[in-house]
Amino acid sequence: MARRWRLSSKLVFGLVLVLGSLGLLLASSLQSLTTYSHSMKMFQSKLAELQRVNDLYPEVDALLPKEGATASADQTTIFNQIEVVKKLFEQARTVFKDAVSRGREFDNYTNVRLAEDFAKRLVLFRECVSSFYQRGGVNDEVRSLSADSSTRSTFNELRVLVNDMRQQCYVDMVQRIEESRALYTRSLWAIGFASLAAIALVIALVMLCLRWVVKPVQELEQGVKRVTDGDFKHPIVVHSGDELEDLAAAFNNMTHRLDNTYQYLEKQIEDRSRQLVRSERLISVGFLAAGVSHEINNPLASIAFCAESLQSRLTDYTKQYPQDTEVVTKYLKMIQQEAFRCKEITSRLLEFSRVGERRREAADLAELIQNVLEIAQHLQNCRGKRIVFQPYARVIAQVNGQDVKSVVLNLVVNALDSMDEGGILNITLQAEATFAEMTFTDTGCGMKPDVLENIFEPFFTRSKTGKGTGLGLFISHQIVNAHGGEIQATSAGVNQGSTFRVRLPLKAVQTVDSATTNDGGMDADLYMKGTKRNNGSLWMEDGLGNAAA
Repeated sequence: MARRWRLSSKLVFGLVLVLGSLGLLLASSLQSLTTYSHSMKMFQSKLAELQRVNDLYPEVDALLPKEGATASADQTTIFNQIEVVKKLFEQARTVFKDAVSRGREFDNYTNVRLAEDFAKRLVLFRECVSSFYQRGGVNDEVRSLSADSSTRSTFNELRVLVNDMRQQCYVDMVQRIEESRALYTRSLWAIGFASLAAIALVIALVMLCLRWVVKPVQELEQGVKRVTDGDFKHPIVVHSGDELEDLAAAFNNMTHRLDNTYQYLEKQIEDRSRQLVRSERLISVGFLAAGVSHEINNPLASIAFCAESLQSRLTDYTKQYPQDTEVVTKYLKMIQQEAFRCKEITSRLLEFSRVGERRREAADLAELIQNVLEIAQHLQNCRGKRIVFQPYARVIAQVNGQDVKSVVLNLVVNALDSMDEGGILNITLQAEATFAEMTFTDTGCGMKPDVLENIFEPFFTRSKTGKGTGLGLFISHQIVNAHGGEIQATSAGVNQGSTFRVRLPLKAVQTVDSATTNDGGMDADLYMKGTKRNNGSLWMEDGLGNAAA
């Protein structure tokens, strides 16, 4: 859960840990100091009690005269001594009560009770002394006060009480010492536990800081260094759940956009370089077409004319040399075929070299493709192969119909040449925004990456039949570019088939869904001649669906 905290919450949590560790240490220290202070105050009270009791003890012992003293002397001395004892006792009792009021009494107020008993016995002792002298009279100089049993008994009780109070002070001090030792041990354990807890909290705080702050910052720093080195492919991965993760995500977004920008610029540079190379080649081809084609056509025409003339005169020769008829006829036909083939190449070069805007008019692209397929079904290389045409919409575009037919026918023928018997060519047509898109996907031999790079170059061919001139796709590319469109070739590899995608811009687009009817009221499923639909797939009848038939 702490992973999803914001950075401010984590800092507050760290502050709480610090304050908690300090609080534990402070609490344990205060508890120890409080215990020490309480013990010292109790020792101070007990020492004061013990001092008062020790001061009282000899005075109590002097209450009873020694043997042999006169009665008159005893009476004055005893009453004075009683007042001294009473004064000292009141001081001791004040100390006892003060200890009780301050909560420093350890023995459940034993000394207070002893003091009360002592006060009673002191009053009783005074009464006994007074009674003794009243009974004896002033002339009784023989009898001693110490010999009086009641007085002696009360005196002994006073001595015992004073001694008990003194002993109780010692007992209280010993008990307080033992209690202080126990409190010291507990305080030591408390301080030790608080210290360990504080150390654990500090360690936890350090680890959390390393995990929440230091590590994400280091990851950000490493990511920034990679970006400065030009590496945009490795995103910064931060799972802190706070502002640092948001910063890393924003930085990754920035690097992704930079990477796309650099790739786009590199692609633009590569495309511009290719266009420059292609332009140079076009200039060369243009000069070749304009300056050489006529010079080539004249000798070719002479060769073809001579071959036809020789063929017309073979009758006399074959009668004279019948064994050479087949060979001569074969060679003459070969001369004518190759001459016409060369003438076709020069004608296409001348057509390419002509400059000028071709006339464009509204045309139904589906109908254009249909017309081309009706021609292609009669080709020799179409036998045993299947062509599936799927127009997803009716598209009307401003194009030069003959040029578009040339492009479609060239792509269809190339696809048929690349496929073995049983191959399938899928053709689709659809409208996207301001573009019409035609795709030609075959199951043929596919293309390598180096072939894809040069597929639209002039005189570049990898035809399986070995009859290509390398100008078909080049001219198709020029036609599509002249329309302001683009043609792309893709292939997954050798024997993986190929896909050609042609995009032509539309000035005026009329898109009609295939489920509706056309303007003439005929069902759109049948608006193309010689086609029918099966499970949403449109294929060609009369040879295109199964050309082998």
